[in-house]
Amino acid sequence: MIKIIVYLKYLTVLWKSIINGKMDRKEAHNFYIPVMGLAYTIDSPIKVAHYGISSVMSIVDDILVEQMNEHYAKKYSLPFQKYSSKDIYARANRIKDYLNNVQKIVETKFEDFKQEISTNTKSLNDYIETLPKFSNIKNKLVEFADENLNSDTIKSWLDEHLSHGSIDVNIMTKVDKANFDGKEPLPSEFNDGHLSLKGFAESDLNSSLVLSAGMNPRLYSYIEKFEDFYPDANGNIKKKIILKVSDYRSAMIQGKFLAKKGIWVSEYRIESGLNCGGHAFATEGLLLGPILQEFKEGKEALAKETQDIAFSALEKKGKTVPKNLPNVKITAQGGVGTGEEHQFLLENYDLDAIGWGSPFLLVPEATTVDDDTIAKLSEAKEKDLYLSKVSPLGVPFNNLRTSSNEVLKREKLEINKYGSSCPKKFLVSNKNYSDRPICTASRKYIEKEMESLNDEILTPEEKQNRIAEINVKSCLCIGLASAALEKNNISVKGEKQGIVICPGPNMAYFNETFKLKDMIRHIYGYENVKVATNRPHVFVKELGIYLDYLKNELEEVKTEFTKKQEKYFNSFQSNLEKAVSYYEDLNAQVQLFSENSMKSAMKTLEEIKFSLEEKLCVS
Repeated sequence: MIKIIVYLKYLTVLWKSIINGKMDRKEAHNFYIPVMGLAYTIDSPIKVAHYGISSVMSIVDDILVEQMNEHYAKKYSLPFQKYSSKDIYARANRIKDYLNNVQKIVETKFEDFKQEISTNTKSLNDYIETLPKFSNIKNKLVEFADENLNSDTIKSWLDEHLSHGSIDVNIMTKVDKANFDGKEPLPSEFNDGHLSLKGFAESDLNSSLVLSAGMNPRLYSYIEKFEDFYPDANGNIKKKIILKVSDYRSAMIQGKFLAKKGIWVSEYRIESGLNCGGHAFATEGLLLGPILQEFKEGKEALAKETQDIAFSALEKKGKTVPKNLPNVKITAQGGVGTGEEHQFLLENYDLDAIGWGSPFLLVPEATTVDDDTIAKLSEAKEKDLYLSKVSPLGVPFNNLRTSSNEVLKREKLEINKYGSSCPKKFLVSNKNYSDRPICTASRKYIEKEMESLNDEILTPEEKQNRIAEINVKSCLCIGLASAALEKNNISVKGEKQGIVICPGPNMAYFNETFKLKDMIRHIYGYENVKVATNRPHVFVKELGIYLDYLKNELEEVKTEFTKKQEKYFNSFQSNLEKAVSYYEDLNAQVQLFSENSMKSAMKTLEEIKFSLEEKLCVS
């Protein structure tokens, strides 16, 4: 009965979306593959875009980008140019060249694919089986298959109504290292993030730039310099902006900041703070369900306020002011794992698409992961996936205990070999031992830290703990890039670092590799791939992660609370209580999870509340 209600609600929302023009008729799918690491989605558009699937590539590592460009240029007989590291524009040019070649490959494969499904009945039916229910595109293709129409008629319709998946790129806004010409610092437009932005902006792509990891005002202001980010008279924008955000307030602040420069945010991509892969940016107990509810209720206000500001800014700049800007899309990602969850989120929160990340690490047709790491991922259990301190950025990082990088790090520590040679220097940030920042995972930094232990009075146990703490960092620049090189038989230069992989907690419940078609049909609820029976609902899992996180945060406070800490913990606890109340009310309307899971969460929350009150009394 519950499934029938959800189904009917979904039909109603879908019909309203079609009537209001919300759905792009050319978009074949309502899921996308988010950016994963430096390497894992670096060539995903080449693998899946021709099927209409959108995906996001990282352009942080321009060296890896150039290596992948050389690999694919040879494979598809495309132009390739190698740039000297002495060239101050090398980073931007490497990125631009690769993106242009990726687009050429995708367009060629897309034309071949349309030709294939218009002439081959089996291929057409196979494709139909991967399209979402109630899709306009699916319905029309079913008609074609039933009527056995002329292939030219089908091809003509496909050319007009179908588009390939978007070739989107990601920039972590905080990865914006300053660069030098010899000893002279270069202007900010030569910072890493700025040059990445320039490479995308000057490419031929008609797609989106995903900005993540918070606001970087200087980088955001640099967007103004490129015409492709501004709308034409019809409101079309060649280079669109997607903001990855963790809450509504952040979306409004960042959206308005960009609007004041005449830059429109086309999509707000909501990611769970902790139930995600890669770096984890925890909220103060704000959880996905209540956040999505706030976006649903505030979407019109968000669009209206930012549009008014954007129009005013465009007019002041003397730019074209369109009659209307495109609809604002709201999407979400983080821990979704079943067709039921996917459909419920789309329907209940009026979302445009859902991001599926970690499960696709087990789909070789969609992502690039070396065979050894895929095997480790498929074997991983809940205990093997943890929120670590390995990132040199100082941000919690989802990690795999059994990764080759973790194994190698432990082996090196046993023979007193520390850190990385730091050949790429993307994540340098610390100035304790140098005028120029160095990376906290580098050998230079770690050896200095180890030397400083001689000046501290420590017990043997304390010293061992400090050594482990100093050596916890991993070289993400090499570790997150090596899988693509190994998978494509590209030589990895320098010392062996092992592979870093950063799946979300959801990975624990997917225990084998999957065909692309099977994973897509799983997403749309046609059939289920094998998922562990102990997998909790996405909302329950995130709640549990946040409860554990809060407990750990409390345990790490050894002294009396400061006023700031007191405010933080009270806010965190209050937000979790509100979330539990929200989920209880939601579950009473549409049963999503068992009552026992909520009772267990409430019990843990009461324990945390008691512990917090005890600490506050001491303070």
